[in-house]
Amino acid sequence: MRDTIILTVSAGIFIIAIHQTMKFGLAYSYWIFMFSVALLLWYNYRKQKNQ
Repeated sequence: MRDTIILTVSAGIFIIAIHQTMKFGLAYSYWIFMFSVALLLWYNYRKQKNQ
């Protein structure tokens, strides 16, 4: 259940980052992309640990 929430939040933040990139540029939204990638890495870590 928690893994699904992490993956969904990561996808939502990624969509927000794309919107911010189109509106303000990549330099402004870079940290949002990195936060999304960090959540994906956390999701992958938890998935590998559970197997």
